[in-house]
Amino acid sequence: MKQDFNVAVVGATGMVGQRFLTLLAHHPWFHIKALAASARSAGKRYEDAVGARWAMTTPIPDAVRDLVVLDAVADAEAIAAQVDFIFCAVDMKKDEIRALEERYAKLECPVISNNSAHRGTPDVPMIVPEINAAHAEVIPFQRKRLGTKRGFIAVKSNCSLQSYVPALHPLMADFGVKCALACTYQAISGAGKTFETWPEIVDNVIPYIGGEEEKSEQEPLKIWGSIQAGQIVPASSPAITTQCLRVPVSDGHMAAVFVSFEKKPTREEILERWASFSGEPQRLGLPSAPKQFLHYFEENDRPQTRLDRNLENGMAVSIGRLREDSQYDYKFVCLSHNTLRGAAGGAVLMAELLAAKGYLD
Repeated sequence: MKQDFNVAVVGATGMVGQRFLTLLAHHPWFHIKALAASARSAGKRYEDAVGARWAMTTPIPDAVRDLVVLDAVADAEAIAAQVDFIFCAVDMKKDEIRALEERYAKLECPVISNNSAHRGTPDVPMIVPEINAAHAEVIPFQRKRLGTKRGFIAVKSNCSLQSYVPALHPLMADFGVKCALACTYQAISGAGKTFETWPEIVDNVIPYIGGEEEKSEQEPLKIWGSIQAGQIVPASSPAITTQCLRVPVSDGHMAAVFVSFEKKPTREEILERWASFSGEPQRLGLPSAPKQFLHYFEENDRPQTRLDRNLENGMAVSIGRLREDSQYDYKFVCLSHNTLRGAAGGAVLMAELLAAKGYLD
């Protein structure tokens, strides 16, 4: 299995792009060869291009500080020619993103995307590696449509559902999740903001995040869907309803979840399924995979965002407060790190999975 890849980060100056750089700085398989951003950043040293917008708690990695930023659009051919694949986290209109990602794919450069533009494309896999790794099998059909040999697009799902979908998934086969309600409390980094750049969020909660509730209700059904005739057909159930709120937290999305089952399990059965659950990343021993994907806390006041968001390098999901409910069968709380598991980290793990399966050779 090939484990040596040159990569580009396209959209390198944004918050998710910055997170990609911190994760890839010492990655054992993936080596940053090129950085790209908008035309206004092109031609500048990365440190100069990002300037005061660097939002990570660690310094700019030395390996990228002096790299000259390329133009994500104008330099696409040059970028594709020097890397094995790209991570894409651009801030553009959706139709522009769709066109750009297809252009890289048609240049025979696979695209591992953090963007939402292609999440609804039927032959583009949207992979949470522990849950639906098999959806990579749609890639040959996508390549046929695009007319490519290597090039394809794979996307990660919305960050808001990365806490509750992993918690529901191990319960579906044996107990049949009938319906779920999830109220998410989402960090400001999900909007690309810090407290310095968004002082209005301090001592405040905003009860609306544009498009988030629709994504949170619809994307799980694609994740749980099946490949039919070269396309991913979304599952018809469970029924999911959500409310998504922006809260004054730097990183970490929390969800309060209510769930009912076709066959109600005991509390002990739920806890056992969570404790024993693992997926392809754990079986393959992928570099970014958490050893234990789902962690349950018995303490009544856990998980807490500040204490638990970085569990297993921010790649694990924390769960707590499982108890019976008066309207639904059960309720619980869960937490994931939105720019690690929910964004750049999830995309890096997906790339590791696709590399291990030979799709990036």
